[in-house]
Amino acid sequence: MWCYRGGSISTEPRINDRIRVPEVRLVGPSGEQVGIVPLAKALELAQEYDLDLVEVAASARPPVCKLMDYGKFKYESAMKAREARKNQAHTVIKEMKLRPKIDPHDYDTKKGHVVRFLKQGDKVKITIMFRGREQSRPELGYRLLQRLASDVEDLGFIESNPKQDGRNMIMVLGPHKKKTEAMAEAREAQAARKAERQGVAATDEEAPSEGTAEAEATTEDADVTEAAADEANAEA
Repeated sequence: MWCYRGGSISTEPRINDRIRVPEVRLVGPSGEQVGIVPLAKALELAQEYDLDLVEVAASARPPVCKLMDYGKFKYESAMKAREARKNQAHTVIKEMKLRPKIDPHDYDTKKGHVVRFLKQGDKVKITIMFRGREQSRPELGYRLLQRLASDVEDLGFIESNPKQDGRNMIMVLGPHKKKTEAMAEAREAQAARKAERQGVAATDEEAPSEGTAEAEATTEDADVTEAAADEANAEA
């Protein structure tokens, strides 16, 4: 009776002498179809081209193998996967909590956070927290949510209308920009700032300092004075 004793199952394709079939359907290094050849012949061609024989379709009959630089192929695949993860957009729901009778300064601070979240392409869950007698005045929370939505309407919209949830009132704002667009704009802005800093640094290096310019001017004046003195002595 067969029993699995654990261990990881490799997802790597079989290459070179790990391929155990009598013949393969061979694809050349440029993608050209070579045809069905004995395994020994395929390995011989791989050695001749200084490449690897890689099994790319193990379920085919016979298996499909390709001549390639497997190390380079793995590296390029890893870089593509990394770039894809980097550009992958995950919409995040941020949360901001307010009180019905919030101070104007605190309101501006909270609104600033909401603006930042929306610019980043994230949704924002706004929660109005009622305490004590405030629970009998839900219109205060509703008006505050409507005011906030109006203040940030250029960046976001009301995705979920205000609704009472126990002691709280909740509203969800959605961004006008997609997460991918916000990420792209952020990368462009970062690149522009970096280029600007490099430009300023280069300008500073090229511009002579004030002290150097004064020293050069003093030297020139001294040379002129010395030349005049020599001329006067010659006439005497």
